[in-house]
Amino acid sequence: MRCMPNVYSPLWRSQLKSTIFNRLQHLGHTPLRLSELLTADRILVPIQAQSKDGVLRELVEFLVGGNGGAGGAGVAGAAPDVLQAVMERERQFPTGIGYGVAVPHGKTPALANLVAVAGTARSPVPYETVDGEPVRLFFLLAGPESQAGAHVKALSRISRLVRREPIRSRLVAASSADEFYRIICEAERGGAA
Repeated sequence: MRCMPNVYSPLWRSQLKSTIFNRLQHLGHTPLRLSELLTADRILVPIQAQSKDGVLRELVEFLVGGNGGAGGAGVAGAAPDVLQAVMERERQFPTGIGYGVAVPHGKTPALANLVAVAGTARSPVPYETVDGEPVRLFFLLAGPESQAGAHVKALSRISRLVRREPIRSRLVAASSADEFYRIICEAERGGAA
């Protein structure tokens, strides 16, 4: 019988968090810019919901066109399928990657291309994370199975961006979608992402 690690141990959570960030960082070799996947009109500041399910629903609704979101990206009418894909992925393995960050994502044939939205919650949202901390910074990805490579590269890019505390802090403190997007662009230009 194998001995299982104590998942509540701070040391184990720290090691797992580090492993997840490192693996995501090194996946894929073709650069992908978040500033090309996200635009200011695909960033929600602030997210109003205060629960995990509420945040996921709010981000999916925003993705498919609520408040001018990414609806123009060919996702109009796909909300039920996208939400189901994201919720199913969460049931399999929660996407709270630690440091107050979650990257909910899912794959569905209802979408033709990889799409993303991001946002910050007004207050920390209880969420299953590798470090047990609540989440304020969210990046939601959805796309077809045929774009799994781009999906993994986007996850890697997000991981590289948010592993730096100063960038995370600036994103959480952003008072508008434009400011949030500007921080991402600056981080990518400076090589931090």
